[in-house]
Amino acid sequence: MEIIPGQLSGTPTPEPPPGHDVLIEVDVRGAKMLRDRYPDAVVIMVLAPSVDDSEARMRRRGDSEELIRTRREMAAKEEAEGRQIADHVVVNDDLERAVEQLAGIVDARRSQEN
Repeated sequence: MEIIPGQLSGTPTPEPPPGHDVLIEVDVRGAKMLRDRYPDAVVIMVLAPSVDDSEARMRRRGDSEELIRTRREMAAKEEAEGRQIADHVVVNDDLERAVEQLAGIVDARRSQEN
């Protein structure tokens, strides 16, 4: 794990017991690293409905204007890169539907492995 003052970054790589799943929330850089290390991993990109919606969510949780501006500038590039490596894209415009979609992706993958 790389340590930067005020920020921790790095991607954990747990070794689950056979038959167990691992869910890891990472940014695009972390997803690329995981894809390189585990080519058969399922990468799911979860997106806000829009950049404006994402910005509103960041404001509600108290993120600084500087962080919001930086994230907004990176959003288009990260989304394009993420879509290139993602197996699935889920838009989180309705939490219940997004959770169902994610569960369906996991269930489908499990069915393929059996």
